[in-house]
Amino acid sequence: PAAVAQGELEAFSERHRALINVFVRASPGLLQGAFASLVRQPWLLDFDCKRHWFKHQLRRRHEESGGHFPSVSLHVRRRHVFEDSYHQLRSRSADELRGRLSVRFSGEEGIDAGGVAREWFLVLSREIFNPDYALFKPSAENGATFQPRENSYINPDHLHYFRFVGTVVAKALYDGYLLDAHFTRSFYKHLLGKPTTFDDMEAIDPDYYRSLKWLLQADIDNDPYAEFTFSVDKERFGQTVTCDLVPEGRHIKVTNANKAEYVAAVTEYHMTTDIRKQIDAFIEGLRTLIPADLISVFNENELELLMCGLPDIDVDELCANTEYSGYTATSQQVRWFWEVVREMDAQERARLIQFVTGTSKIPLEGFGALRGMNGPQRFQIHRAHGGPDRLPSAHTCFNQLDIPEYTSREQLRSRLLLACREGHDGFGFG
Repeated sequence: PAAVAQGELEAFSERHRALINVFVRASPGLLQGAFASLVRQPWLLDFDCKRHWFKHQLRRRHEESGGHFPSVSLHVRRRHVFEDSYHQLRSRSADELRGRLSVRFSGEEGIDAGGVAREWFLVLSREIFNPDYALFKPSAENGATFQPRENSYINPDHLHYFRFVGTVVAKALYDGYLLDAHFTRSFYKHLLGKPTTFDDMEAIDPDYYRSLKWLLQADIDNDPYAEFTFSVDKERFGQTVTCDLVPEGRHIKVTNANKAEYVAAVTEYHMTTDIRKQIDAFIEGLRTLIPADLISVFNENELELLMCGLPDIDVDELCANTEYSGYTATSQQVRWFWEVVREMDAQERARLIQFVTGTSKIPLEGFGALRGMNGPQRFQIHRAHGGPDRLPSAHTCFNQLDIPEYTSREQLRSRLLLACREGHDGFGFG
């Protein structure tokens, strides 16, 4: 009976999702009381409701820990902001890090009332991707998102640095500052403790993703050129090293019968196993201030928005920098699309940009400077094949949105919003 009642409650909540979020937005305290169970069903809550709950929980736990902590004072050189910040923060305890942050840049006068700390977070978050530290590499998808380098060990302090970067992210979330640090979907999933999927590989290496897609569809038993084993070859300090994906994998041939198992194993290796130490060090730093049970209410797209903020999206500029295939700028479905986008709130527009490009990051030069896997690539709207019962799909490598020929504006609106909200676990194949 209890299970049945819970199921009925979940079904009711799903049907009235929009109304529930209106109530929570008007009275955020409901998530601490009558609607507390919704935190265990976070997919029912909009991002702003989750963000308010997250901040409230951090404040509550801060007060339970004592409430008053000495300030954290940093004196750093702007040109050496990473090294100076690392050496001054690396030995700080969690309680020390809860104190108010006060930053001073050498040779720059002024009292930090919050503005200098805000700038420090932005400058430092960009510096963590400096290739001189060999910590992160840009994704092959668009170069705007990053994930740990598998060979970051060439920097002997790399794991200490990853823990430090995780601590910086934790401090930004704890204090409510924003970062200019956009990671791949798979890395955000690791931070949330969520499993990665085969489709997450597309953002990291689109060509490799396509080759694996071909492998799943091909008859490799009768292809003399399709010779694979359950292993991968890696370059380590100038030498080729064979890594088994399963015990004795180098001696197990990939066949039609086991190729799905191989694809799962090899993508898990590239997205997780090969960078496990880096991931764990980053998460260790993140956990100094941010408990897993609080951050887990977000999905990977929302975590990016929590860390980096909602982008300021100029719809007119996006429209002016969009190309069409199968449709034209005057097609009925395209006119409906832009009407719907103009009616979206900031969160919905951010989800749309994430869905189509793979990140909420907008180039400083605007949408005209968007990049895809092959270089400059504007926002694309293509006519999708198939009936109007299908959802729109995205090809993030090409900043491409495929829209079926919907028969009404409301049909396009509802399916587009659903795809942007729920479609982050399965993008289209480019």
